[in-house]
Amino acid sequence: MPHLENTVLCRESQVSTLQSLFGELPHVFVNCVECFTLRLLLEQILNKLNHLSSSENRCSTHITCETFNDFVRLFKQVTKAESLKDQTVYIVLDKAEYLRDMEANLLPGFLRLQELTDRNVTVLFLSEIVWEKFRPNTGCFEPFVLYFPDYSIGNLQKILSHDHPPEYSADFYAAYINILLGVFYTVCRDLKELRHLAVLNFPKYCEPVVKGEANERDTRKLWRNIEPHLKKAMQTVYLREVSSSQWEKLQKDDTDPAQLKGLSAYTHVELPYYSKFILIAAYLASYNPARTDKRFFLKHHGKIKKTNFLKKHEKTSNHLLGPKPFPLDRLLAILYSIVDSRVAPTANIFSQITSLVTLQLLTLVGHDDQLDGPKYKCTVSLDFIRAIARTVNFDIIKYLYDFL
Repeated sequence: MPHLENTVLCRESQVSTLQSLFGELPHVFVNCVECFTLRLLLEQILNKLNHLSSSENRCSTHITCETFNDFVRLFKQVTKAESLKDQTVYIVLDKAEYLRDMEANLLPGFLRLQELTDRNVTVLFLSEIVWEKFRPNTGCFEPFVLYFPDYSIGNLQKILSHDHPPEYSADFYAAYINILLGVFYTVCRDLKELRHLAVLNFPKYCEPVVKGEANERDTRKLWRNIEPHLKKAMQTVYLREVSSSQWEKLQKDDTDPAQLKGLSAYTHVELPYYSKFILIAAYLASYNPARTDKRFFLKHHGKIKKTNFLKKHEKTSNHLLGPKPFPLDRLLAILYSIVDSRVAPTANIFSQITSLVTLQLLTLVGHDDQLDGPKYKCTVSLDFIRAIARTVNFDIIKYLYDFL
């Protein structure tokens, strides 16, 4: 346990639970992104199991497998080996959300693998997607769900500070991480992204120390040097709109990041799950007239003739006219209609809207009068929205009548 606590920081209770359930037993680890077809996935599992069961002086043969039925049969054969027959075997599937895009029988089959094979086997699904997004339409076993909560700012401080370079003191690097989180924590809480930002921006923080203009304890001077740099970084680096080498060039040339590459040219965005739907809803609200909401987002809206529905001036593509402002309540109404599960108007949803404004994907355009709430515009292109929609299997085109 102590060595795991040093490897997996701030997850003591989860590690303890997993160890009490599983201990240290035979397992195979498979990444579902790498194994993007059914055959690759099944063969990877079987061959790794076969390698575990093979003796050191005997070379294991490569197993081929085309279907899940073949997998069940071959799994029984592989686990007959002396080293596995009295053990519980664990199959760990990382990025398990990709299983949803494979054959319909695959996920229920893994959930019933112990029953189908009559072996002591446990399948673990690792994912950032909640189980409700996995559950098949057909009957299946309900898995035991172990939730890993978001890291607190204190957790992130501890984990990121643990990565300090050996040439600098731990206190110096911890002070830098404290500054970094003070800037980025409100808009980005993803550990991987924050690690990237920490590595990318640390040389700028050290610059006065390297030049001999300050020492490690001159926190105020170091903060003044890096503050404008971090504010510039917020515009692009969170979205990985520029590469690390391009960002270093921007630092030297003191160039505005927007001149290098516009947000609308970016086609792959890593945003929180509901932020993607918020942005899609914002695009629909920006480019579709409010009168179309009833037609597209209500299930029982009655019949509407298209000839009477469209006016002459509406034949001009709304895309050519640019985005129009929309109120917050309209954004939320569209959001609740297009998300395939109930979404409560929690503080988390409102904070994600604020984050999208900070990232300049939405623009806050103020109020029409004192009675109105805030109004927004979506500032990204249709290609940008299509790229996001593909990551959540959302068909946006059917909601954009004037682009068809």
